[in-house]
Amino acid sequence: MASPEHPGSPGWMGPITQCATGTEQEAAATGPGLSCPGPDEHLDTPGGPSPNSSMTTGELQEYWRKEKRGWRRVKLLFEVASARIEERKVSKFVMYQIVVIQTGSFDSNKAVLERRYSDFETLQKNLLKTFREEIEDVVFPKKHLMGNFTEEMISERKLAFKEYLSLLYAIRCVRRSREFIDFLTRPELREAFGCLRGGQYTRALDILVRVVPLQEKLTAHCPVMVVPALCAMLVCHRDLERPAEAFAVGERALQCLQAREGHRYYAPLLDAMIRLAYTLGRDFISLQKRLQESQLRKPTPWGLTLKELTVREYLY
Repeated sequence: MASPEHPGSPGWMGPITQCATGTEQEAAATGPGLSCPGPDEHLDTPGGPSPNSSMTTGELQEYWRKEKRGWRRVKLLFEVASARIEERKVSKFVMYQIVVIQTGSFDSNKAVLERRYSDFETLQKNLLKTFREEIEDVVFPKKHLMGNFTEEMISERKLAFKEYLSLLYAIRCVRRSREFIDFLTRPELREAFGCLRGGQYTRALDILVRVVPLQEKLTAHCPVMVVPALCAMLVCHRDLERPAEAFAVGERALQCLQAREGHRYYAPLLDAMIRLAYTLGRDFISLQKRLQESQLRKPTPWGLTLKELTVREYLY
């Protein structure tokens, strides 16, 4: 079996990535992959026409009409299942356990996360900055100076937070917002990427396998948003010497990217997949050809490896 070209050889395309421009700069400023073009921009929709499509404007419009009719929104149900009082040296607070389940079918990947009142309060303040009119009828549980730790108050807030999240999720622009998605996923993602940076790959994977399914459900309108987390899983599996698992999650990431050749993860991901395919004795030639053709269409300067790219995510 022929080996893929190596760095320094004439045919090697290397781990090349494109500098962030346009929406990519927005994404870099607000979080990994959180800026997503609308439905009229085909590159973020699975199975969309290629950038070199010969469709006329009328044909493209008809294509998107059919596509939008076929889209099915993932519907989520929020429950505040339990609450516990946590005491620390200088503080005492209630931690609420939130369970997120996909409705309509058995959900084997229900998400369980914990947030305290101050986390909900931060979400509310952030949403008011952008969606004040949209959420004006959504009631946020008031803060009380006393009685916050009584069984009655905790039970009341559990119901109130369940209603609060359900109402927010019912508003399309809110459920797709960076603020709402961050509230439900960012603390876990920050912890996972911190473990990745520290070489704690098993711990990072434990967190990612729990949070990524929820992130996928929340970002079904824009699958590219989950690519950094999927690539982090690839890196963890690869560095734990699990090439088959790494390759499988890499295929998921490529599926999310589709034809977004200009995305900062596209070339580094393909480069990593070429190496994994070679290690596994799989077809690396087609992946190498895909990378080479991409670079011919959109030449990019030599950039970061996939690992170097992922460790820069979720720093704050």
